Amino acid sequence: MAEGLAAYGTDLLGALNTHDLERIASFFADDFEGEDVGLASTQHGPLERVQVFASFIRAFPDLQFTGDTLTQDNRVAVVWMMTGTHRGSIMRIPPTGRPISVRGVSVLTIEDGKIKRALQIWDTAGFFRSLGLLPEL
Repeated sequence: MAEGLAAYGTDLLGALNTHDLERIASFFADDFEGEDVGLASTQHGPLERVQVFASFIRAFPDLQFTGDTLTQDNRVAVVWMMTGTHRGSIMRIPPTGRPISVRGVSVLTIEDGKIKRALQIWDTAGFFRSLGLLPEL
């Protein structure tokens, strides 16, 4: 099962890189719950999670993900790098034209072949620093 779960993480990254929102939505269970350190509230259902991805795709039309997966039981940890160029508004931040390179980890719980829960932990300070909104340390 772990081998299939590792492929699951790779397949999700591939779907994100195609920017195919319908395909991305197909990975999530109808009763999905997701926590994201960059968001104020929990996402419920595939639509709410896909709306988050859509906002990033609009803001970073060249958005791409690379990463590796680790598995244990019915969980997949995807250690990822997100890159792109800030060409559209996101989080009330107007386009800066700046490139981003942000690291993160997504811990996914898989049930019946779908993502039931997700915890997204990513370098939000690095994200804002890339956009010129925080000073270099």
